[in-house]
Amino acid sequence: MKKAVITFSLSFIFFVGIAQENTDAEQYGKTLNLGIGIGYYGYVGHPLPVASINFEFDVARNFTLAPFIGFYSYTNYQYWGDYDRPYKNYSYRETVVPVGMRGTYYFDQLFRAGSKWDFYASADIGFAIRTVTWETEYNGTRKLSKGASPLYLDGHIGAEYHMNDRVGLFLDLSTGISTFGFAFHF
Repeated sequence: MKKAVITFSLSFIFFVGIAQENTDAEQYGKTLNLGIGIGYYGYVGHPLPVASINFEFDVARNFTLAPFIGFYSYTNYQYWGDYDRPYKNYSYRETVVPVGMRGTYYFDQLFRAGSKWDFYASADIGFAIRTVTWETEYNGTRKLSKGASPLYLDGHIGAEYHMNDRVGLFLDLSTGISTFGFAFHF
């Protein structure tokens, strides 16, 4: 683990140095992205509303890193009972907060996009903090489970339209969480 942290730190310092040398290239960093959208998770069976936020900073030419955090919650009810217990709605609720780092590569030069458009592909890596609450034993007792998944991965493609120098609209299509939102450039 220490080797991974040291390697990441040295790579980060190297890429920051390269990014400072490339001052003539378009800068994508110093951008706050706020998005809302939908996520689809196979075990749920339908899309869920999600929210996400990240802050990009330039690392190398056409490449940014962005710490991110997201949020979604799911609730399900099961109507159940028997001769010994009255019928009622029993609940299950799961809240997930993905946290990690997003790497984004911009294809504006390849696509010869004008200054109003950005096109990109990105990947998220991190972990998901999960909180699950459900009723057990069918007598109203609630059980709480907290924990984190060992690895969170998500791939994205997207585009941003710059309404002006400071604000843009983006559409981010993903393998897990797709969002639409605002990008604020500082």
